[in-house]
Amino acid sequence: MFHNEDEFVRWLQKRLPSAGLSAPVGIGDDAAVVRIRGDFDCLLTADLSIEGVHFSARWHSPKVVGHRALARSLSDIAAMGGAPCFALVSLAISNKLTRRWLEEFYKGLAALAERFRVRVIGGDTARVKDRAAIDITVVGEVKRGYSLTRSGARAGDLIYVSGRLGLSELGLRCLRHPRRVLERNLSQKHRAAAIEAHLYPQPQCALGRFLSRHRIASAAIDVSDGFALDLSRIAKASGVGARIVERQIPGPVGVPREMAEDLALHGGEDYQLLFTVPPSKARRLQRSFQGIPIHCLGTITASRELRLVREDGQAVPLEPLGYDHFRKR
Repeated sequence: MFHNEDEFVRWLQKRLPSAGLSAPVGIGDDAAVVRIRGDFDCLLTADLSIEGVHFSARWHSPKVVGHRALARSLSDIAAMGGAPCFALVSLAISNKLTRRWLEEFYKGLAALAERFRVRVIGGDTARVKDRAAIDITVVGEVKRGYSLTRSGARAGDLIYVSGRLGLSELGLRCLRHPRRVLERNLSQKHRAAAIEAHLYPQPQCALGRFLSRHRIASAAIDVSDGFALDLSRIAKASGVGARIVERQIPGPVGVPREMAEDLALHGGEDYQLLFTVPPSKARRLQRSFQGIPIHCLGTITASRELRLVREDGQAVPLEPLGYDHFRKR
């Protein structure tokens, strides 16, 4: 079996070469880029949401499941700098799901689709005995030649992230273990914000389009599997390394410092944007975008190592310990 997800992707790239003149970006990025007629490229992405892996009936209402399932794919389009247009929704419906569950599921999905002006145009359904699964394909568009990828980062580029990292993982911990001391000591405000971030993640499509349209970002990815792991994917695709400054990491507020750092670096499902910017273009970025804070965390380096610069100036290895479906647990 494969040791990790990246190894599987590399294996797949060799056996199913998908990039070419009509598909300049294929397997291995957040979404494929397909050349179509006119001045735009087509973006295609698909995401699975599996019961027991991505959602649980104990923590996630059907409305939340619908929202989160679509948000995953919208976030991929955001990372490519595109605008989402259409969605295909395929459901493997378990025998225990009721009509009311499906009604609430589509209510959550439809509300997010309406807000992002995405039309659900089809899909497929099947019955299964055990766990339910949702597969959502989103079609988007981006001006030809303007798509953001993971492979454009260069030494000297600055590393940015939107929003606050680790909130979704903290919110999940609050739902799973509400009586634990650390979570119980959170203020009601911070606790509610963390749970909201987990249940209703907000894809940063407007920011992605801004970075693409103004040619500000050199590379981008959405933070879905953990900041450190997703940063390592940009580094590998671009053939570079990175130095992250510890004191600049925007972790959750209201928890001990070490816990906040661990959540920020390795917690998944934030669906914020991680992107790199050449220093000459950094002045075009503000401290926030449409109310979402923008943080500079460090610098891309020529070395292919990921380093975390501690408060005392010591640079230590930054391990990409986020969520990987192929990693043994």
